[in-house]
Amino acid sequence: MKVAIVGGGPSGLYLGMLLKKGAPNWRVEVVEQNPSDATFGFGVVVADTGLMQLKQADDESYEELVGATAQHDRQVIVQDETPIEICLPIKGGAIPRLTLLQILEKHALKAGVTIHHNQRIESIDDLARWGLDDADVVVGADGINSVIREQFSKEFGTTYSTLSNHFAWYGTKKVFETSALVFRKYKGGYFCAHYYPYSESMSTFVAECDDKTWTSLAMDQMTNEERTHLFEKIYENELEGHELDPGPASKIWRQFPVIRSKHWVHGRYVLVGDALASAHFSIGSGTRIAMNDSIALAQDLLGSNDGIEAALEAYEKRHKPIKQKLIAASEKSYLWYENMSEWMDKYSPKEFVYRFMTRTGRVDDERLMSEFPDLAEKLEIGEQ
Repeated sequence: MKVAIVGGGPSGLYLGMLLKKGAPNWRVEVVEQNPSDATFGFGVVVADTGLMQLKQADDESYEELVGATAQHDRQVIVQDETPIEICLPIKGGAIPRLTLLQILEKHALKAGVTIHHNQRIESIDDLARWGLDDADVVVGADGINSVIREQFSKEFGTTYSTLSNHFAWYGTKKVFETSALVFRKYKGGYFCAHYYPYSESMSTFVAECDDKTWTSLAMDQMTNEERTHLFEKIYENELEGHELDPGPASKIWRQFPVIRSKHWVHGRYVLVGDALASAHFSIGSGTRIAMNDSIALAQDLLGSNDGIEAALEAYEKRHKPIKQKLIAASEKSYLWYENMSEWMDKYSPKEFVYRFMTRTGRVDDERLMSEFPDLAEKLEIGEQ
């Protein structure tokens, strides 16, 4: 079996490793456009539930990932300058994105995966450079801007739309004590900052505002540097003099692209991760969802005795209901954020936090009382 994986992010590297470990005689190669020491983004959130799924798939890489993950057991939500602390029933965690990629690449190489860095493909014809044009399976693990998906967007039944909120990912040397969401009004605008520590020296800081704020405060006419300074001013109390670092990305501020594909497979081509369906960052599970796709695809490719076509069909049929639940939660979450100005005006801090916790429909009053008893008591759930 010859497998070509386009994209050397977490899902592509993890899939390559799992396939090569399960079938050492297979030829598995990854084509990645970036150098091995480059990455976009800062810290990546990985919850314990996601890590346990990785443990079941491959214990060796799991142990190293856990060792490099900074654990969080609390989150603070601030609305109307009122902080409400949430004790997390399942510890969250964050790991530097580059560290995550380095760990996965090390284990993939150890398993025998061939990785081609600094190699961008513009079409499937480019795979001929490495003798992969006749690969039995070609995996699109190349993210939101997937070349594989774009070449067969009609066959995959792909749809595109864009959310209205504007956001940017930053890093900062301010190491916060815990993960937090801070919603704040400033000069008539509505803002949100989601930050969390991911190492002993750095934190991720996601900045967001709604579209009305973007235009009313003339942020659309500002330079990236001016927007950065604006957020440093709005969140000066939290940052305590530390700067926001936009990293190497040239387009810092953007609107989230909603990508959905009706079909997961077209002939020998198959999609995973954000190439298949973009998971909104507000649920903090995008990397986990993508790597779960890789686990499912690897299991079906390695376990099928009925050929490649049957294996790819099984991957879509078996895994789609699971992924759709997570993507549905992502959709409910981003729709809630799209209306955050309304909720910030309408709800008291306690009501706001309650609406936030129940926004995806996966948490109800019973689950709040069971898994978040301290929070349920603060919000007076079950006392009416």
